[in-house]
Amino acid sequence: MLTDSKTMKAIFTMLLVALFPLTAGAQGEEAMSQVIERGLQRAASQSLLMANSLKDRQDLLPRTYENGELKTDRYGNWVSGFFPGVLWMLYENSGDEQFRTYAELFTDRVEPAKKLTNTHDLGFMLYCSFGQGYRLTGNRHYLDVISEGTQSLLTRWNPKLGVIRSWDFGKQWQYPVIIDNMMNLEMLCFMTHQFSDPRYQKVAETHARTTIRNHFRKDYSTFHVVSYDTITGKPHAKNTAQGYADGSAWARGQAWGLYGYTMMYRETGNRIYLKQARKIAAFLMNHPRLPADKVPYWDYDAPDIPNAKRDASAAAIMASALIELSQLDQSKMAPKWLELAEQQIRSLSSPVYLAEEGEQGGFILKHCVGHMPEKREIDVPLTYADYYYVEALMRLKKKQGTEK
Repeated sequence: MLTDSKTMKAIFTMLLVALFPLTAGAQGEEAMSQVIERGLQRAASQSLLMANSLKDRQDLLPRTYENGELKTDRYGNWVSGFFPGVLWMLYENSGDEQFRTYAELFTDRVEPAKKLTNTHDLGFMLYCSFGQGYRLTGNRHYLDVISEGTQSLLTRWNPKLGVIRSWDFGKQWQYPVIIDNMMNLEMLCFMTHQFSDPRYQKVAETHARTTIRNHFRKDYSTFHVVSYDTITGKPHAKNTAQGYADGSAWARGQAWGLYGYTMMYRETGNRIYLKQARKIAAFLMNHPRLPADKVPYWDYDAPDIPNAKRDASAAAIMASALIELSQLDQSKMAPKWLELAEQQIRSLSSPVYLAEEGEQGGFILKHCVGHMPEKREIDVPLTYADYYYVEALMRLKKKQGTEK
């Protein structure tokens, strides 16, 4: 059947649109404000689903969703504070008292962690839950919990070595410190600001500087684990636990480093941390194996790239850090940090990574990797991925609000 030239042109245009989706910034693309709102709405509906399913299951907190089943843990697991933190941020966004009620319920379940001295993860556990709650409500009890938890954390501080011990296991290590530990320094800085006591921030800064000296390679990628000789104070081992190899760039570890040094610059104003954050960000942004959708493979050196599993949790942490870095950094790179973060948020908010309504037990993001070498939590949702995704959305929303 013959058609006129206008009809043929219309058909051709439709085919082009179908075959070549609109690129970032192209006319007709979903506005970032719409991406943010859509992501927050999905986060809200999913989190309510999860909260409802767990409200009567005493002491339980979500960890992941595998084989059609919601996997949970109690206060002692390092991930315990993330779901309460998500609920607090969603309460902040909506003002809906239902979120506050649930946030208080699940935050209370984490409180026994304040007495733990066998973990360095008290910042994750307490500051992401009680810290968010205190910021939004001013509840003095929340501050007391953070204060007690900080004293517990400081039992792991070694002034001779200049670091907070991460793990109490691993016979090959004398005094292991992992790059993830940078994330627990924010609670120490908070304590200094809150109580005008410089001791806490001094510990945080000493740990951060020691980590700069010993964790990073010349290209500003980071080792996962550095163990210190307790006599000489110098590193005796540099390894990985969750990455592909000792010398590889484990994706989430790189994101922890970026976030940690961006946060330390925000908290202290010390430009050594800004310089470190910039260098880490440049390494990641320019990495030849960063995929086109900017959601990293679980390790940048995984041998099966491009078929290696993606880690949406690494992308969420990275995006949240880059949004903040774009606001703190006054250099010409600031717009590039933001552009990369927005690309990541667009990808994470696409059907590829964003869970459908009612899917996977109420988790928000799909396709994360927990511990590949031990074959645990592979290609599943993870509670910390959800936390940093919601945080990134909130940071973008607030940034847009200040620009209006």
